[in-house]
This record gives sequence, C-alpha cells and structure tokens, in this order.
Amino acid sequence: MSIHGPAGVLDLVVPAGATSVDVAREYAKQAEVPGIPLLQTALGERLNAAAPLSEAGIEPGDVLVATAGVHRPRRVTLLQAAKNAPESPELASMVAWLAALVAVLAAWYAARSGDDVARTVVVGVLLACSLAGVLPVGRHARQRAAAAPAFAAAAAFAALHEPGLHLLPAILGTSAMAAAVVAGIGRALSHDADEVSTVWIVAGLAVFACCAVPAMLGWDARVAWTLLVFGSMMAARFAPSLAVDVPDEALLDLDRLAVTAWSARDSQRAGRRGRAVVAAGAMERLVHRASRIVTGASAAILVTMVVASPLLLQRATIDLDLIGARCLVLFAGCSLLLAARSYRHAAARALLRLAGLAALVALGVHLATGPGAGHVDTFFYVTVALGVVALAAAVATGRGWRSVWWSRRAEVAESLCGSFAFAAAVVASGVFRRLWELTS
Repeated sequence: MSIHGPAGVLDLVVPAGATSVDVAREYAKQAEVPGIPLLQTALGERLNAAAPLSEAGIEPGDVLVATAGVHRPRRVTLLQAAKNAPESPELASMVAWLAALVAVLAAWYAARSGDDVARTVVVGVLLACSLAGVLPVGRHARQRAAAAPAFAAAAAFAALHEPGLHLLPAILGTSAMAAAVVAGIGRALSHDADEVSTVWIVAGLAVFACCAVPAMLGWDARVAWTLLVFGSMMAARFAPSLAVDVPDEALLDLDRLAVTAWSARDSQRAGRRGRAVVAAGAMERLVHRASRIVTGASAAILVTMVVASPLLLQRATIDLDLIGARCLVLFAGCSLLLAARSYRHAAARALLRLAGLAALVALGVHLATGPGAGHVDTFFYVTVALGVVALAAAVATGRGWRSVWWSRRAEVAESLCGSFAFAAAVVASGVFRRLWELTS
C-alpha cells in the first residue's frame, strides 16, 4: 500500500495482521520522521490502532495518509454511500428471492380476484420486472437475473389462470416455459455463464414436458403430478453428477510436458502412473459452478415437491390410485431425506430436507383430512412417530447417519425407497388400474 505523509509517498508491503500502529512505526522509521504519525484513510477517517488493517476494510493497493492531526471526514450523501458500499451477494440473493415470493403471491391474488383491471396491471408489472431483471446492468446483476424467471412464471400464471383443476397442468406448464424463456434471455445477455439460468431452463422445459404431454394426449392430470414427483426424486440423485464435470482441457499432464530429447528415448515403463494437475483457479471456479448448480437444482426440487405432492393426492380419488399416490409421496419424501445426507453443501442439503419434509407433511395432512381418514390404523402413526423420534435421537447423539454402518443402511434404504416409488408411480398415474380394467 502507499503511505502519503510529510516525507512524501512511501510504498510498503504490509503483512495481513499488521495494525495501523505497526505501519505508522515502519513509515516513521523508513522516512526518518520524528515520532509516530497517525494513519487515516483517503477520506480522512482515522484507523483504530488496536484493530488489524484487514478488519478495518483496508485492501491491497489502498492509499493511506500519515499526519499529526485528525481531519474530519467529508460529508457523503446517501447516493454516494450506496455507490461506495461493498458488494453483498448474500443479502442481494435474499432480497431477490423474497421479491420473487411476493411476485408469486401477487400473481395468485390477481388470478383469483376476478378483477380484470387489477389482473392486467399485475401481469404488466410482473412482466416488466422480469425483463428488467435480466438486463446485465447495475450491481448484483447475477442475483437479479436468477430471480427474474420467477416473475415471468408468475405473470404467465396470473394471465392464464382459470377456475378449476382440469386446466392447471397446462397453466403450470406454460408458466414454466415462460420462466425458461426469460432465463434463456438472461443467459444470452450475460457476459459470463450463469449456472442458475441453466437450471431455470432445464427445470422449466422438464416441467413443461411433464405437464404438456399428458394434456395434449388427453390423460388425467394426476399423470403430470406423478411425473413431477417422481422426476424430482430422481433429480436429487443425478444433479451432483451433472454439476461436477471437469473438462479434459483443464487437466495438465506432467508426464507429457516432461518429455525432452533425453527422456523421449526412454521407453515408458509398464504400470507407470500418470500425474495430472488442475490449476487452483480452475478448481475454484469448478467448485463455485457446481455449488450454484446443486443449490439451484435443490431449490427447483423443493418448489416442485411443494406444488405437485398436494395436487397428486388431491386428484387421486379412486381407491387403487389413492393408495399408489400416497405410497409415491411417502417413498419420494423418504428418498429425498435420505439423499440429502450425501450432499456436503449446507444450503442444498437443507433444501432437499425441506422438500422431503414438505412431501411427508402433505401426506400427513391428506391422511388426517382426506378420504378414509377415520379408518387409518393408529398403529401406523405410532410406528412412524417412534421411528422419527429414534432417528432424531440418533442424529442428536452424534452417531446415526454419520457412522459407516448407518451410512450403508441409509444407502440401501434410499435405493429401496426409489424402487418402491417407481412401482407406486405406475399405480398412482392410473396405468396399473387401466391395464387391470382391460384384462378383467
């Protein structure tokens, strides 16, 4: 950093944990200035003598002023303070997703209000916000572009909503396609590759396919909800493998670089192990990219499970289909809870656990208030409650799923839940009942 003082400008290499007193003492020593001067920032703010420079916000390349007196800092307007404020991506992400949640609530209210004027105004505002959010200008453009597709989906839902459940798959599929289109626009305008926009595009197209194909073929709506629940469960297993992908050009083969005029004559020994190195910067970019993809995929799984699970249980009215729907939601929720244990990313793990709990809560509400609620065996509830208590106690004591023995059992349980969910999906969608009716 550069120190401006009575003896001129002096460039110093300062350790990370140095305080302002240490820097001032070194400046006085090298500049041969009597006494130890006071250090201030370029704006005239005095630095705390006891705190390290890194904690005071001083970065490499900053300019400090060494003086015997303390100058009062100049007055800074609110707009200038906002421009000079440091980047806060975590806070910007939270605000953006809260705005997206408010947009969804506004679309839900406008769609069910029955007022055409309010509906048109809400659709126009949401559409304008979605298009403005994907523009790569201003600060926190990545966070705004990540939340903009939610505004587009909310606008499409408010514009196309009609009373009744028979058109709901087509409406949700169109909303998902609108979100994918806006995410594609944002990805095209962005200077860098945006992983969240990629997740929006893939999730939007998948939801559109699951909702549009049954609607065009004239199938029941529960087929669409079955595909969404089962697809969400499978996405939790394949998302990490798709996120972590190291391209071959990022690897550096040391053995090939070591070939010289002398070593080229030597024959390669059998069984020699090659050495490959990945640059630190490339590895860091890979980790950040995979983190954003896994977190975005987990958020998409959570939203899909929250929406599709209650709708599947609500549309299944025949006894055989109802049994299949309940089993599918149960096994899908348990599979998501078990799959979350293999995620090392804290946010993704929490989102998957919330998705599994949302499915189980929807199943519990349906069992308590749905058809046949009075004939549910009490032993089932007692057994499930005891299992949940035992699992919570095992995890709380530091063992549970953290040990190798429990980890292997959890892997087997996750595979069994996935297999049972696949079998239940055939029953929940009505395919099994249809075949039974054709052959009976």
